[in-house]
Amino acid sequence: MVPIDNTTPDSFTPALGQPWLTPVYDLAIAAVTRERVWRGLLVRQIDATPGDRILDVGCGTGTLAMMIARGAPKAALLGIDPDSVVLQRARKKTAAAGVPIRFVQGFLTEEALAEVAPLTKITSSLVLHQVPREEKRRILSLMHGALGMRGELHIADYGEQRTPLSRFLFQRTVQSLDGFENTQPNADGILPVLMREVGFGRVEEPHRIATPTGSISIYRCTR
Repeated sequence: MVPIDNTTPDSFTPALGQPWLTPVYDLAIAAVTRERVWRGLLVRQIDATPGDRILDVGCGTGTLAMMIARGAPKAALLGIDPDSVVLQRARKKTAAAGVPIRFVQGFLTEEALAEVAPLTKITSSLVLHQVPREEKRRILSLMHGALGMRGELHIADYGEQRTPLSRFLFQRTVQSLDGFENTQPNADGILPVLMREVGFGRVEEPHRIATPTGSISIYRCTR
């Protein structure tokens, strides 16, 4: 894959909602989201192969990218994130583990994706709940355009909170950190709706994992 660098001054929501919490991001996600469960399900669903060209959008500290690369070391894998701090942690983690992954700082744009498309698979985890509704739609539309025919999208994120308990937990944790305006559409079940609107087919939600922060849904769909 050709490296991309489309850093812009646009604002973004830091990991865990506040910059000062970034150093404890990995520990927090592992402790309160049942990370091992949902990441394991997501990696198995992605089912990376040596011929895959995979983009991890909002790759954060690189945990998911590392898991994918370990299972398919010959796949072409690129991680992109606008946060330079989390990318520093991602590069240190992957270097220490001896896993060759390219990480670039930037936002998802049509120009950036033109350099790496067509992709066979795109993945993203715990990103879309942090951005406004129209930005969710824009990101999903760009993902659709960057995939080749029969390309796959795999997302793990906070989805529809279907029970009073999950709504309560989501409100007290995720929404307290990331705010209500951007996160509420996810809790109302907007993601599969937007996936269909931008052109994805076979939109499925194979897994929904209850966590102390609300339920995390794993989606898959095809171009």
